[in-house]
Amino acid sequence: MRFLLIEDNAQLAGAVVDRLVLDGHVVDHAADLETANDFVATTGYDLILLDIMLPDGDGRSFLSRHRLQESQTPVIVLTARSEVADRVGLLDLGADDYMVKPIDFSELEARCRAVLRRRGGAARNLLPLGDLQFDSLSGTLKFPDEDVQLRTRELRLFEVLANAPGQVFSKASLVDRLFSYDEEVSENAIEVYVGRLRRHLQKSNVRITTIRGLGYKLETE
Repeated sequence: MRFLLIEDNAQLAGAVVDRLVLDGHVVDHAADLETANDFVATTGYDLILLDIMLPDGDGRSFLSRHRLQESQTPVIVLTARSEVADRVGLLDLGADDYMVKPIDFSELEARCRAVLRRRGGAARNLLPLGDLQFDSLSGTLKFPDEDVQLRTRELRLFEVLANAPGQVFSKASLVDRLFSYDEEVSENAIEVYVGRLRRHLQKSNVRITTIRGLGYKLETE
């Protein structure tokens, strides 16, 4: 998944980015609202992690504007304020969840997974697809006779396709979802990961179909 972290504390931001990247996600970091607004104007995100106290304004104004624009991207607020009224106010503004600092990284990862599952309409990590199940928590394709563990990039690519079966994704959009701005990659990298996934899926009725000139989609026979 591609995340946007809006946090001005460089040490905390670095730790959060490192943890999420280790988990296989792509993370863009904005240290202020101006940079954050530039990012969301040009890039689609699966999840936004939002600090409230920022050097050029209040994160609540970003959240309010984000919802007024009818954006469905989920937002988890990172706040130092633990009062009930503050938390209620954030939820009423449109936050999907919140965490009170200091942050426990295992809890942050779990809350990210939970919010993303809710966005996809799922209550569990297991997603049925044709004659297999996809376990997004363990990164495993579960076939009737065996489990196949996906590598990090394979996992993130399959997540994108599996969460929108039948939708066509261009190579450019997949590069955008799988790689950060700091990584220099070509669209040929997507072909490599698609090839690996197709080999894993050979004995199932789940297929990654090439739509010539447009991109790829996941479908079942």
